[in-house]
Amino acid sequence: MTETEILTEFEDLYTPAIADVLHDYGYEEQTLSPEITPLEQGMRILGTAFPIVGRPNRSVDADEVLGRFLEMHEDVPEDGVMIYDTNDDTSAHLGELEVTSLQPEGVAGAVIDGGVRDTSVIRERGFPVFNRYTSPVDCIFRWELLDWNTEAVVGGVRVSPGDVVVGDDDGVVVVPEDVATDVAADAQEMVSSEDAVRDALEAGVEATEAYEEHGTF
Repeated sequence: MTETEILTEFEDLYTPAIADVLHDYGYEEQTLSPEITPLEQGMRILGTAFPIVGRPNRSVDADEVLGRFLEMHEDVPEDGVMIYDTNDDTSAHLGELEVTSLQPEGVAGAVIDGGVRDTSVIRERGFPVFNRYTSPVDCIFRWELLDWNTEAVVGGVRVSPGDVVVGDDDGVVVVPEDVATDVAADAQEMVSSEDAVRDALEAGVEATEAYEEHGTF
């Protein structure tokens, strides 16, 4: 399957079903910290991981940091999810102007174990962002962009370039690239079974009977 075809398989899947299937595959720690939440309820993010790594550094040259940010932005692929390991708890790592430049390029959104600012404008633009906190403080003056499109640990989960990132109101889950196709197929089957159980319950079938018939609850 192509990358686009794999992402299509995840379009109608919700994170609880994906997390359950990953658990069955032995991937028990693929959900990011619950402190990383959508900037706005109802936001959904789906794309391939583009990990970004940085750290606080008060001695940086702001022009150099900005130059590296712009270079990094040029490398983010269409349908890429910028997923940040910031090692920071004070600065904003994404703002309005970045979103304005990235959104027309088809970037799928951002997941930030860190901060974001200009939130009202980002909400208006409908750009999917999941973040730990908000802050008016620009990271350009106090944070060092170390590397991108590399392995990272974000929200307690190891993320590699090309992994599938899915986020909704329940959280963010990372699906390793090498099992993504199989996970999507099994999650689709699980969703179908859950739909059947829901229909049965709404029709008055006892929970035990519905479980025995459909094998899930």
